[in-house]
Amino acid sequence: MNSLKPIIDVVISGWGSYIPIYRISVEEIARIWGKSPKHFREELLIDEKAVAGLDEDVATISVESAKNAIQRAGLNPKQLGAVFVGTESKPYAVKPTGTIVAEAIGATPRILSADFEFACKAGTECLQCCIALVGSGMINFGLAIGADTAQGAPSDPLEYSAGCGGTALIVGSKTHEKEPVALLEGSVSYVTDTPDFWRRPKRDYPSHAEAFTGEPAYFNHVISATKLLMEELSLKPSDFQYVVFHQPNGKFPLKAAKLLGFKKEQVEPGLLVPYIGNLYAGSSLTGLSAILDMARPGDRVLLTSFGSGAGSDSFSFIVQDGVISKRDRAPKVMDYIKRKRNIDYALYCKFRRKIVF
Repeated sequence: MNSLKPIIDVVISGWGSYIPIYRISVEEIARIWGKSPKHFREELLIDEKAVAGLDEDVATISVESAKNAIQRAGLNPKQLGAVFVGTESKPYAVKPTGTIVAEAIGATPRILSADFEFACKAGTECLQCCIALVGSGMINFGLAIGADTAQGAPSDPLEYSAGCGGTALIVGSKTHEKEPVALLEGSVSYVTDTPDFWRRPKRDYPSHAEAFTGEPAYFNHVISATKLLMEELSLKPSDFQYVVFHQPNGKFPLKAAKLLGFKKEQVEPGLLVPYIGNLYAGSSLTGLSAILDMARPGDRVLLTSFGSGAGSDSFSFIVQDGVISKRDRAPKVMDYIKRKRNIDYALYCKFRRKIVF
């Protein structure tokens, strides 16, 4: 297994997130179904989740995230060579979301655009492809987005964690970016056919293999990909200041970190699931976004995603000086987290269209 190292040095030029204002607590969901919220709050470390409003979907979330990333990058959208959207809850079954985003931000028509699917790692699939296009010299800048309005069947454990939100990253070549935010050191991908989570056509909600989603799926892929990356780059856990793993809940990333030899304080700054839930394709990218909101030049950041089905992408970035000058050009992740309005289960059902009539 070789690391995916581009020919041309690739950097993050801009980053931006968007999280809807509405929240529903695990207590409110548990109250409706006569369950105790203790397991979700104390063991899985989930307090509440973000809920998209009636006028929000993956396209609008992606557009808002992209605008924030462009604002930070100081880029003319016409300079983008690609716009990719990774999601498992796109608004149209047959019609790309990427073209909607590209048109809305003013990047069309001379651009490559597509939607990506790989459960919760669709966002990092977009990132890998942007890195490849920029790193080969085919384009100067690419936009990678991970966004979801995640689904969970009523009373299913997923309903307590399936949140809404997303993040956009602008990837550029070091030669074309005067104020780089973070330099890519390398990346790896690790994929197997492990059917832990799926949704058949015409089904409203996904199915999952309960505990099977843990050891053979999440932990096997996250740990294997992270180990491969560190081996390929000759790095060890202590070389990283921050670590971001996919966050289906709060327990899994902390356990993965411990098994790999990372400390809790390396993981906690990017651990957002207690406040906004699992953003699926936007989960790991939003964790990285939160880290870039606070990191200092010279910090090394590890990012490892996970997508059911199953696979992981792992990246190593070194934060650059541009992170300081660009940070305050757009709202931070914590700004969106603090800006919230709690709703009850009835309004939640209305917003998420769980009542069909």
